[in-house]
Amino acid sequence: MSIRYFNDLPSNLQEYDIVVGIPSYNNENTIAYVAKTAARGIAELGLKGLIANSDGGSNDKTVEQFLSVDTGKENIDKISIKYKGIPGKGSAIRALFEVAHKVNAKVFIMLDSDLRSVEPWWMERLAKPILEGKTDYVTPLYLRHKYDGTITNNICYPLTSVLYGVKIRQPIGGDFGVARLLIEKYLEKPETVWQTNVARFGIDIWMTTIAINESDKKPVQAALGAKVHDVKDPGKHLQGMFIQVVQTLFEMMIEYQENWKMVEDVLPVETYGDQPDQAVEEIHVNLEALKERAKSVLLEMKDNAYFIPKGIFEQVISTGTIDSSKWVETVYEAALEYKKTRKEEVILALLPLYFARVADFVEQTVEMDSLEAEREIEKQLELFRELKKNFIERWRN
Repeated sequence: MSIRYFNDLPSNLQEYDIVVGIPSYNNENTIAYVAKTAARGIAELGLKGLIANSDGGSNDKTVEQFLSVDTGKENIDKISIKYKGIPGKGSAIRALFEVAHKVNAKVFIMLDSDLRSVEPWWMERLAKPILEGKTDYVTPLYLRHKYDGTITNNICYPLTSVLYGVKIRQPIGGDFGVARLLIEKYLEKPETVWQTNVARFGIDIWMTTIAINESDKKPVQAALGAKVHDVKDPGKHLQGMFIQVVQTLFEMMIEYQENWKMVEDVLPVETYGDQPDQAVEEIHVNLEALKERAKSVLLEMKDNAYFIPKGIFEQVISTGTIDSSKWVETVYEAALEYKKTRKEEVILALLPLYFARVADFVEQTVEMDSLEAEREIEKQLELFRELKKNFIERWRN
């Protein structure tokens, strides 16, 4: 822990019970609201708290907006730091881990800086299970539109659940509660980790996977209601995130293979708090554009797509869609190929099939409500579970 991932902190920094960390990059329109809400939540908990912003060199007024927040009667301390290292969310979080460790915080809460739905009671939901000793890691459980969280729904949620045996609905949800024990484990990892996609959007799945495998306590989910943030269109905005998240997920499969090969059951985890009755924002997906994106990107990646079964390749080129059973088969094929090569090109070849999978899901669920669509997501998880035994045999060989 000798390398510092931020500029120098004030020498007189005190100890705090709780640190709320907000990574940012050009979030001037939302960060003040997030910080103000966090301050109210800390005050309601009755804890001595610090709100820390880790900024990636914003060229707007993000930092100024954060520092200008008047916490009023809450009088919660706040600091802003500029992190060092590869530009990305993970590097920002790495710096915040070090801040939380330095001030000896009992619990660290991570909040996305683009949140428009965060409430003061989120702090209690994310911190209380840790403070009461129930867990070392709290993941969010949101109400989400059926077309929000497509990377979560199609690979991170089902594959993580089936591999490690715990159903964590939003393992890359962005807002987490972390105990001091896990902060120490994260900081003990080799410095080379922070030269990978963990320094970018791979950070969430990395944190969650370590929490599952290296804590004696099962994670807890916190019911947080609807998440309103900057929604991204899968075909336009999620290519980089998909690559960074999935490559990290596959790397963690290799690291913890002796654990998940022994797992057979998939068990639920405790949910803390009642889910409020809230409406979710409507999300519209340009279906035809997504299909065309799947076709064109797969043609671009055809030299890297050698591991994709021929029939599946031809189906995507023809229709721009892929059903859940063929998607599950292809994800497992990609994981096996990645284990052999450790090359990002494998993830690049899987990307257009992700577009095709989302397109198929949108097409199949267009008349369904969110509850009915959720059942389809659960059916896909079951397909991952059914094929796991065969996957393990091939992984071993």
